[in-house]
Amino acid sequence: MDEDRLIDIETKLAYQEQLLSELNEALTDQQAQLSRLEQLCQSLIDRINSLAEGEAADHLSDDRPPHY
Repeated sequence: MDEDRLIDIETKLAYQEQLLSELNEALTDQQAQLSRLEQLCQSLIDRINSLAEGEAADHLSDDRPPHY
């Protein structure tokens, strides 16, 4: 096997290993961001539901005026 060809293959392998490492880091960062966004969405859903329940209770108590 030609020495120049072996050096070329080793260089390509080194670049592929570096790229794989960078892609892994990007994927890890995106997964962490996705987890944070899921938690935020769930907290917003919970808050909206609690507000909706509070409004429903207010509407029930406002059906008849207190003088009836």
